[in-house]
Amino acid sequence: MIYMDNIATTKPDERVIEALVRFLKDDYGNPSSHFYPLGRSAFESVLKAREQVALLINAKSDEVIFTSCGTESNNIAIRGLVDKLRKEGKTHIILSEIEHYSVQNCIIKLLNQGFTFTKLKVDNNGLIDLDELKERINEKTGLVTIMHANPEIGTIQCISKIGEICKEKNVIFHVDAVASCGHVPIDVNEFGCDLLSIAAQNFYGPKGAAALYIRSGMTLTPLFDGGFQEKGIRPGTENVPAIVGMGTAAAIAKDEMADYTTKMKLLGDKLIEGLKSKIKYLHFTGDLNQRLPGHVSFWVEHIEGESILLWLSLKDVCAASGSACSSNIMGEDERDLKASHVLSAIGVPSDICAGSITMSLSKYNSEEEVDYVIKIFPELVKKLAEMSPFYEREGGENERTI
Repeated sequence: MIYMDNIATTKPDERVIEALVRFLKDDYGNPSSHFYPLGRSAFESVLKAREQVALLINAKSDEVIFTSCGTESNNIAIRGLVDKLRKEGKTHIILSEIEHYSVQNCIIKLLNQGFTFTKLKVDNNGLIDLDELKERINEKTGLVTIMHANPEIGTIQCISKIGEICKEKNVIFHVDAVASCGHVPIDVNEFGCDLLSIAAQNFYGPKGAAALYIRSGMTLTPLFDGGFQEKGIRPGTENVPAIVGMGTAAAIAKDEMADYTTKMKLLGDKLIEGLKSKIKYLHFTGDLNQRLPGHVSFWVEHIEGESILLWLSLKDVCAASGSACSSNIMGEDERDLKASHVLSAIGVPSDICAGSITMSLSKYNSEEEVDYVIKIFPELVKKLAEMSPFYEREGGENERTI
C-alpha cells in the first residue's frame, strides 16, 4: 500500500509508539495523584511533553494546554473569547473563506450571540489580500482567525504580516496551524499570534492529542466545568499516553524536520512535474511555491474526485478527494452534493469540476512510490474520462487528449 493522505493523518513514528505504549502498560498513573511514584511519573511526563511542544513552536511551557484534537483547540480559542469580546464591545470577527469547518461553523453559531463576521476573499492560489484585511478591521473587530496552511490546496499564508497588522490594530489573532506544524517552522513570536492550534496526528504523533498555545496574559472562558487540569481551561483527566506521544513527536520534529521536509519537497516536486507532463486536462491548485512540502493538489476536468480515489485504491494508492462533498439531505433519498468551499473560493469552475485530488507525502514515502503513481495515474485518468458523460459531450477522444 502506498499512503499519500498524510494531510489527514500521519503514520506515528516508532519512537512515539514506544513512548505511548509505556504509559498504557506500565506508567498508567493519574497525573493528579502525584504524591506517590506512579502518579508522580505521569505528572512529570506531562510537564516534559508540554515543554517539548512549547519548544517546537518557540513558546513558554506555561503557554501550552493540551486538548484532544485541532477542532477542540479551535473551538476553545474562539468560544473561549466570547465573554471577553462581548464585554469589550468587540463583536466583529474576521476569517478567510477557506478556513476549516471547526472555525467557520463555530463562528456562524456566534451570530445568535450578537456577533458579526467578515469572510476575506482569497486569490486563485488561496492567499488573502493584506490590504483587504486592513480595510475590514474596524472599531468593533475583536478577533482575526486565519489558518497557516490550507490542508486541501497546501497554500501557506503570510502569517507574520497578518500578525503585524493585528498587533497594529490591537486585535486578537488566532492561527490554525494544524496542517503545518511539524512540516514547516513555527514561531509564535514571529507570527505575532495570541492563540495557535496544533495536532499531533499531523506530525507523526498519535490521534487524540493536540494543543492550544495561549499567549501569557490572555484570558479564556472554559467551555465546560471541571477540575484544575490545563489551567482549568480544559479540565478533565489528561490522556497521558497521547500527551507523551505528542511530546515525543514534537521533540523529533524539532530535531529532524529540516531533513525530512527537504526530502518531501523533492518528492512532491517530482510528482508535480511527472503529472504535469503526462496529463493535459489536469489543473494544479494552490500556490506551487508557497506551499506545504510534499503537498500536491489538483483537479481533472469532468472527472469526479471520488471516482479517481476508488480507482487509486484498486491500485493500492491512498489519497484524498479535495471535493469533500457534503450531503445535505433534502428528503428521504434526495441529496444535494456540492463542491468544496475551498475550491469555490479559489475560482475552480463548479460546472466542470466535481472534485479535486490531494496527495500529501510524508517522511516515509519513497521515490519508487512517486514513480509508480506517475506511471499509473495517466492511464487511470484516460479510462475515467472515456466513461464520463461530460467527456462524451465534448466530442470524445477525437477532441480530448489526456
